Amino acid sequence: MTHLAVSAIGADRQGIVAAVTKVLVDRGCNLEDASMSILRGHFAMMLVVDAPGGTEPAGLEREISDATAPFGLVVMVRGIDEASMRAAEGEEWTVSLYGADRPGIVHRVSAALAATGANITDLTTRVIGDPGRPVYAMFLDVTAPTGTSLDAALAGVAEELGVSCTVHRADADIL
Repeated sequence: MTHLAVSAIGADRQGIVAAVTKVLVDRGCNLEDASMSILRGHFAMMLVVDAPGGTEPAGLEREISDATAPFGLVVMVRGIDEASMRAAEGEEWTVSLYGADRPGIVHRVSAALAATGANITDLTTRVIGDPGRPVYAMFLDVTAPTGTSLDAALAGVAEELGVSCTVHRADADIL
């Protein structure tokens, strides 16, 4: 079997997931990891699939593109280096941040985490609340080297940005 990364983006419409996964199942692929979301009316999908040996990424990309042509998706399929599929080592943390929306929040937080050797494994942001006074919300799952103090790494950044930031250990049994 061969691992492939599949991504598709476009305007949100009913039936996208069914159309993409039909191609995958018809080709004998097993969907292993998936992340799908709607961002302000646009659908984004990222998948890791285990495909039968000999499956060419370009061929699978054409098939998915053909099957999803009515949806107007941008589709990309590429091979995955098996060595890159190892899980990040260290302690798992969850970071939540709330504050006034402004440019640079994601960059400042991600740079502070990178400086500690931490790896962001999932990141979600939303602008929430009253449109007159919107609140920026950011949620991150992070794997950090054992013994790393993420609280200390993020406290200064949170103060500079004027945001509230909480950090806690993630429960291993929660997806």
